[in-house]
Amino acid sequence: MPQSEGDVNISAARESWQSEHLDDDTRRLLEEDARYFLHQSLSSPCLNGLSSCDGSFLTDMQGRRYLDFHGNNVHQVGFGHPKVKEAIYQALEELPFCTRRYTNKYAVGLARKLAELSPGKLNKCLFAPGGAEAISMAIKLARMATGRFKTISMWDSFHGATLDTISIGGEALFRNGIGPLLPGPEHVPPPEPMQCPFRCGRHCSLQCAEYVEYVLRREGDVAAIVAETVRSTGTIPPPDYWLKLRSICNRYGVLLILDEIPHGLGRTGSMFTCEQYGIVPDMLVIGKGLGGGSMPIAALLAREDLDIAQERALGHFTHEKNPVACAAALATLEVIQSEGLPRRAKLMGTRFLEQLKQLQKKHSLIYEVRGLGLLVALVLRRRNGSPADHEAEQIMYAALSKGLNFKVTMGCILTLTPPLTIEEQHLANAVLILDQCFCELKT
Repeated sequence: MPQSEGDVNISAARESWQSEHLDDDTRRLLEEDARYFLHQSLSSPCLNGLSSCDGSFLTDMQGRRYLDFHGNNVHQVGFGHPKVKEAIYQALEELPFCTRRYTNKYAVGLARKLAELSPGKLNKCLFAPGGAEAISMAIKLARMATGRFKTISMWDSFHGATLDTISIGGEALFRNGIGPLLPGPEHVPPPEPMQCPFRCGRHCSLQCAEYVEYVLRREGDVAAIVAETVRSTGTIPPPDYWLKLRSICNRYGVLLILDEIPHGLGRTGSMFTCEQYGIVPDMLVIGKGLGGGSMPIAALLAREDLDIAQERALGHFTHEKNPVACAAALATLEVIQSEGLPRRAKLMGTRFLEQLKQLQKKHSLIYEVRGLGLLVALVLRRRNGSPADHEAEQIMYAALSKGLNFKVTMGCILTLTPPLTIEEQHLANAVLILDQCFCELKT
């Protein structure tokens, strides 16, 4: 089974957990789900059925509550934030849809707010229903702006599940056996020590960046580098990596497109993750949490001088300026600002990392604790250095039984992404649950 950023949905451990925890009503719902939905890896058959979610918690059909450290990275402000709900209700009452060729105060207000918040001259935007569509617009704009069509992106990266975004993405689970992909994408190793072919070690950066330049120079007709500023697997490139790549892009006239769909908007300790690296991309893509954990919306932010497609169609999506989605997004940004969530994520993330590092001293299976803000990951390896995939899955289901929901990524990495509004006690509870799971682990 190819490894993926998501956890795969079919395993003996999942079946065992379901047989122990699900009642008849939940089973009937899952059977109906399996009956009517096309099956696909990572999302079906489903694990369980939910009845509600609020703040930092999910509640299943049997009334069990789970601290949600997964949330598909949409829950920066938690689920059901009152200000987001109020904005949605108001927009539904006033203007539930905006017909093509018209604009509305919610869309313009959101665009203005993003221009105010964005670093550098990223003052132009387009909205889309999801992150993959926003990445697609960025690729098209890069082609138009440069007259070139090739891109450089990372192996094992994820930028969406459409045909063009899996072409620039690097996950085999999405690419294998699908047939001809988008022409032009070139792939390079990510700045990830465990995967680096140059054996750079824990501080992998310089040689990986130099290899990007080598590929760029060899190809000669590259329009853009498309990459995640940090990976949602908790892979955090060192500061000099992005400084080097920004310099390379400037030197060769290549656009830098940063994908911050999963972790932008405060999660890593700043409104946009690239701000922590002291760089400004030519385009920045955000999504997921932009809709406040309720509405699907993503945005492409671009430099003003890239507003060059007046006679072309970059996106032209039916819900491009959906008033309800834009109202939710605008309220979300205001909550992130007014509640100081980026700074809160930085402070609480530092404490959370320290607690997890204490856990690492106790459990040898934890090879590495890494993170930035409240994007945190535990890398599990056995004493012989091999990835602890089986153990990671065991811990995930044991944690579910104790009321903690999170994701296993790339087989052996526990990714922990709580809401930025989470109470400190709930972070401590998560550490206690993880400790219990490691102690009870059957090897």
